Amino acid sequence: MASETESQVATGENSGGDDGGADGDGAFTTPDDSFGGVTPDAARRLLLGAVEAFAERGFHATTTRDIAGRAGMSPAALYIHYKTKEELLYQISRVGHERSVRILTEAARTDGEGGDSGGDGEDAPVRLVRAVRSFVRWHAEHHTTARVVQYELSALNEEHYAEIVGLRRRSEELLRGVLEDGEASGEFAIADIRGTTLAVMSLCIDVARWFSPQGRRTPEEIGALYADLVLRMVTAPAPAPR
Repeated sequence: MASETESQVATGENSGGDDGGADGDGAFTTPDDSFGGVTPDAARRLLLGAVEAFAERGFHATTTRDIAGRAGMSPAALYIHYKTKEELLYQISRVGHERSVRILTEAARTDGEGGDSGGDGEDAPVRLVRAVRSFVRWHAEHHTTARVVQYELSALNEEHYAEIVGLRRRSEELLRGVLEDGEASGEFAIADIRGTTLAVMSLCIDVARWFSPQGRRTPEEIGALYADLVLRMVTAPAPAPR
């Protein structure tokens, strides 16, 4: 699993800053509330500055001076909160992947509300549509953060990489569980559930690579489109009329 997960994220190249998280004056156009719980405020500002810089320039080409400048701070002040540039990337990756797990956990619940309804809950197609729509929408709405979270994974050190891959596996398990439920109920016809899970994950994640706020579709519309495409991909075909 780890090798396939790595192949999805470690080989991607960062696109330019046209659809980044800041406008020409450096103000974030789509603030990500995933970082709302980061304290103190200076630490949060540094994370947001790092997101913007990594998305525009890539991890290796970004300097700590660049990150600090975007946060309105001195380079020395950065080290009060983060020991290294890699630690910034780790915190961004951890927050983003934990958010992904929450999104898919909520979407995959059998009752759609957060409780456990056992076998009397919603059908797998409803849960799959909700999962894909929510996952895609987040990657579009927060494309700058998502691009860093998903495509800079290989720059993490070994310990941090292992932790983040574990979170990615959890996201995959949640989606795979919905597909397995649909296959078991006869609502889905999937020859390779593991391969299909990776294909759907990749489809959703890659939205962050190309999405632009200037595009003609909103994040909600893209989420609905992708949910419909995925449902068509896995749904068992109706019997042919005689």
